[in-house]
Amino acid sequence: MTDSVRALRQALREASAIVALTGAGISRESGIPTFRGANGLWRNYAPEKLATPEAFDRDPRLVWEWYDWRRSLILKAQPNPGHLALAEIERHVSTEGAGKRRFTLLTQNVDGLHDRAGSHNIIKLHGDIWQVRCTGCGRQERNDRLAVEYYGQLPPRCRCGALLRPGVVWFGEPLPQDEWQRALNAAGSAEVFLAIGTSAVVYPAAGLAEGAWARGAKVAVVNPEPTPLDEMDTWVLRAPSGEVLPKLT
Repeated sequence: MTDSVRALRQALREASAIVALTGAGISRESGIPTFRGANGLWRNYAPEKLATPEAFDRDPRLVWEWYDWRRSLILKAQPNPGHLALAEIERHVSTEGAGKRRFTLLTQNVDGLHDRAGSHNIIKLHGDIWQVRCTGCGRQERNDRLAVEYYGQLPPRCRCGALLRPGVVWFGEPLPQDEWQRALNAAGSAEVFLAIGTSAVVYPAAGLAEGAWARGAKVAVVNPEPTPLDEMDTWVLRAPSGEVLPKLT
């Protein structure tokens, strides 16, 4: 175990408020392609051209085909050691802290792998691919299958007749207000802030680590590649989360 990992592990054991922010990198370790990686294209469409309200208005079937393709990949994937380690850290904090310590997981991912790994206190900044929302009446519901199987058609429709859309945040849309405020509150009181598998270029989520650091939190970056956060961090761990995080439990 390196000195940095050992020091971070000790800091986690002593901190009363721990916040972890995860990005696409942790899910990539489970085989889920990232938006910005070499495997990010689908049928020659860039994700940035599909994950928008304009794309949905123009061709809702195409957008739903892409989301069902993503759902099919996620259904085959399993939480990796990084996901499982975060759930274990949360269990330790909950058990040992007796209500005096807090662990909050903020995620930019929509795949639900943190839920399946056993994490509980999750703030989903970009929504949940397994949630759908009616574009007409606003009704929300959850399903854990391919949309074409569950609804029998693409694009699916609500019982009110309006189109259903994935319950995720698209490019150009604001983050959910309640979740964002909870994330700000958690980051603002964090003593240790973990930035895991995130490029730290997607705002406003990337600003959470910066805000925590500005308020005195110790910040650790766990990522194989350099990030804009590296210069301000207490610890920079250049490795996949599946290698580093299990050593922190």
